[in-house]
Amino acid sequence: MEESRNLRVRLLVLSALFVACLAAYCATMFDTQIVHGAEYRAMSVRTNTTPEPVEASRGILTDRNGKVLVSNRAVYTLTYDPSTVDDLNGELLRLMALLREQGVEWYDELPLTVEPPYDYDYSVTRSGMLVKYGISKKWVADGTTSDDLRALMEPGVIYERLCDEFDVPDGIPESERRALVGFRYSLATAKLDGSGAFLFASGVDVPLIARIKDSGCAGVRFGTSSVREYQTDAAAHILGRVGKIQNWDEYKDKGYAWNDLVGLDGVERAFEDYLRGTDGKRLVTTNADGKVIDEVYSVEPEPGSNVSLTLDIDFQEQVEAILADSVGAMTAADGIERGAAAAVMQIGTGDTLALASYPTYSLKTFNQDFAELNVDPRRPMLNRATQWAFAPGSTFKPAVAVAALESGVITPSTKIRDLGAYRYYDMTFNCWIYSSRGGTHGLINVTDAITVSCNYFFYEVGRLTGISTLDRYAAAFGLGEPTGIEIPENTGTMTSPDYVNSLPNQSWTNGFTLQAAIGQAFNTFTPLQLANYIATLAGGGTRYKAHLLKYVSEYDSAVPTYVYDEPPADSIAISPENLKAVLAGMRKLVTDGSVRTAFRDCVVDAAAKTGTAQTGGKGTISNGVFVAFAPYDDPQIALAMIIEKGDNGGALAETAVKILNAYFTAAAPDILGENILLK
Repeated sequence: MEESRNLRVRLLVLSALFVACLAAYCATMFDTQIVHGAEYRAMSVRTNTTPEPVEASRGILTDRNGKVLVSNRAVYTLTYDPSTVDDLNGELLRLMALLREQGVEWYDELPLTVEPPYDYDYSVTRSGMLVKYGISKKWVADGTTSDDLRALMEPGVIYERLCDEFDVPDGIPESERRALVGFRYSLATAKLDGSGAFLFASGVDVPLIARIKDSGCAGVRFGTSSVREYQTDAAAHILGRVGKIQNWDEYKDKGYAWNDLVGLDGVERAFEDYLRGTDGKRLVTTNADGKVIDEVYSVEPEPGSNVSLTLDIDFQEQVEAILADSVGAMTAADGIERGAAAAVMQIGTGDTLALASYPTYSLKTFNQDFAELNVDPRRPMLNRATQWAFAPGSTFKPAVAVAALESGVITPSTKIRDLGAYRYYDMTFNCWIYSSRGGTHGLINVTDAITVSCNYFFYEVGRLTGISTLDRYAAAFGLGEPTGIEIPENTGTMTSPDYVNSLPNQSWTNGFTLQAAIGQAFNTFTPLQLANYIATLAGGGTRYKAHLLKYVSEYDSAVPTYVYDEPPADSIAISPENLKAVLAGMRKLVTDGSVRTAFRDCVVDAAAKTGTAQTGGKGTISNGVFVAFAPYDDPQIALAMIIEKGDNGGALAETAVKILNAYFTAAAPDILGENILLK
């Protein structure tokens, strides 16, 4: 009986303890999941989940007919996150050895040469971050610039300080030591800029990813990105490249991350705001070993807009090939290396149809070819169509004729007798026919003076018109002025007293007016400026801005969100009678003048003007310049071309005919987006 009572007591005690434990457990669960659930969930997310940006695809570039010029290709990327790595130097050395074994290069943000003796190298990386890092370590004072850093600290000193900062071991080969310093610096600057990880390689293949996974390299994350894929080898100077931000100050207030890719040059840079997408964001959850166990998109990425250019890529490719063949034939004949350029514009719109520069390069292999391109004396990376300003020679004479006619200095019927040698005070200027043949052009009017390119006529007309009027009309034609093109250009110069007097060892004399009137003196214009000038002239005096942008559309729609529709930039009042007299002179050049033989093969009626631009003293070979428009009765396109050391403009006539024929035998209607009005 006593035992039974004791048993019940023990059972009651045990039951009470069980109930108490269960109650405590339930209370704890209630407190954890109900009362403080949101707080603990937030703590869990902060501990195990990391927000990461998701790169948005860049917009596609097409030509005026919808042909894709630059698209995107998905690639695998490697990013390094040092937050979960204990022996960072050891792990990085192991990773770099594996990358070398597989022949994979990685990004190095340290602006020092890769081999001793070390020097600053800002050619392929950014200098601003090195200064910022030096300021953060108090190696230099606030406000220090890249130029200051070069003066304040030897590159070797910077290198050794970085070695000490990152505890880089001395007992390893110097090449590995420099590579490790570069990797550690890249990680440190990424962190300094607010990023926890550093994207160190892009475009890697699956076998490499498998090797890295098998080797257990700590800190490496695998991702995807996109790289630009070029569908043409043409228009390299126009399309441009994409790469890491070079000037952080330009982008830091625009929502960019430090390691974002941006357009570096060409239309990639000019239309960056259109082409750039909006990055998304994802939450990446990892376990204690740093392995990704879950991904959730919190913001979906939005691709950039597609940009349609005014270029006709088929025509562009033909112009480049024609130019290369012509220059190649000249070089084969005399052994002289030379550059060349051509610009073709649509009359009445300012659309740039082709911009060819020779020699050129391929964007597909630019990175591999960069070192060779950079030292090539022919300067293939220079866009001669927009950045090369040269004397226009006699191609400037139609503009002088318009200035003289419209200012009343001459009329279409005015005749001037060419005496061969034009004497002005104590100076003598010879007509070209007098210098080369000892003859003259006799009594001649403005139309015939343009056809035979009579220097004597334009010396007199230039003197009578005056330099201020010549300058005013040249500017109205866009010569020596910005064309409006969206990529970098040289604005050239027009001879003027102010300009000449600003030059060292120069002072203005009225003799410069005579030289300027035949396209010499200090007149220098680009092929694009000349093409725009001829388009303005053939279009009756209405000048449009040269441009490459046709329209912009969303990535998932053909409906344009923006269509280029700028009003004329200027309008020159040219009477029909005066315009007819000038254009007739250009027409007679191809029907009865020095280039008539070449133009017999032209498929359309055209008009043209040759130019021979002197480049130096006696014995030097002149540049050949050529301008044209077609058809004569219904002008549609204007062409300007120069071949360095081409001797004379007439030598370019056959090349010009080939370009005109390429356009008019293959001309096709534009393929426009929906809801675009045809003009």
